[in-house]
Amino acid sequence: MNPASELRDIAGQLKRLIISNMEMGIDFSRLSSYAPKNSSEKQAHIDSLEDLRAFIGDCKRCKLWRGRSNLVFGEGSPNARLVFVGEGPGHEEDQEGRPFVGEAGKMLTRIIENAMGLKRKDVYICNVVKCRPPNNRDPERDEIDSCIPFLREQIRMIKPEVICVLGRIACNELIGRDLKITQVRGKWHAYMDIPVMPTYHPAYILRNPKRERQLKGQVWDDIRAIMARLGLEVKRDV
Repeated sequence: MNPASELRDIAGQLKRLIISNMEMGIDFSRLSSYAPKNSSEKQAHIDSLEDLRAFIGDCKRCKLWRGRSNLVFGEGSPNARLVFVGEGPGHEEDQEGRPFVGEAGKMLTRIIENAMGLKRKDVYICNVVKCRPPNNRDPERDEIDSCIPFLREQIRMIKPEVICVLGRIACNELIGRDLKITQVRGKWHAYMDIPVMPTYHPAYILRNPKRERQLKGQVWDDIRAIMARLGLEVKRDV
């Protein structure tokens, strides 16, 4: 991409982000000297995850709403020390309206409960997009841009000590574009000044049974780094 095209792309993304944030009633006075004053920019009162979910409502901000059964907002403790961020809902998640409940979700639950010694309800689990893309395709740019302000608000409200991003899409959105998960996993990064550890998405492990032992070992290395950061005792392997 040449510099002019890249600048237009950045400007377009920024415009969509500002519009989405204004719809959410985010206080721009926290970001600059500008604060909306007219009635059309009147700020909503979004002080909790419940408020945010109510504000999102029956969301039709992008085209994904047409094919969904349920919006998947996220679940877990509003005071979680650890937040897991995946890509988007799959079939089972779309049916139940809950994140990570299919086979990949069962693997994530085993990591949380068997390996980390936590309860699933003690962490928070969510995704970059909250509606299932058709046929589990990658979320498209406009879909991500419509949803990412809600993810930012979830993280801002929870204030976790660590974020674990699962897979390429979440990694690219929270850490940087065009990154390969194989190159960045196992290394600490930051998002909103919060330490971020990228690792493989459980679904990637399930799709690669011949490499399962190797991939699980690498995920366990990443999880142990998270546990050390949180001061948790390492008791067993994944």
